[in-house]
Amino acid sequence: MKKLTPKEEELMQRFWERGPLFVKDIINDMPEPKPHVNTVSTFVRLLEEKGFLGHKSYGKTHQYYALVTAEDYHRSTIKGIISKFFNNSFTQMVSSLFENEDISEDELKELINKVENAHKSNK
Repeated sequence: MKKLTPKEEELMQRFWERGPLFVKDIINDMPEPKPHVNTVSTFVRLLEEKGFLGHKSYGKTHQYYALVTAEDYHRSTIKGIISKFFNNSFTQMVSSLFENEDISEDELKELINKVENAHKSNK
């Protein structure tokens, strides 16, 4: 899955939270100063080219909708980070977080419990 820029992620978040949208809906939701319609349209078309959005045509206007769920995008992003920075090792990532005190011992125990419970559920 392709990586999104921060602005593209921000735009996709709107679709994940609200569902199908017209460009005018996106602009109406944005704070002042509102971007030009062409700017938003360009971002939406780029997201469609990347395979993140699809559209339905209503005359000359289009309603856009997410083709990728937030969960799938987040999962793919996390896998990319683990691959790039931790040699494809979830253990290395968690160890690094623990060593740098980014995750507490209690959080680590909670994570272990979740993994064990998920493993028991799959049996």
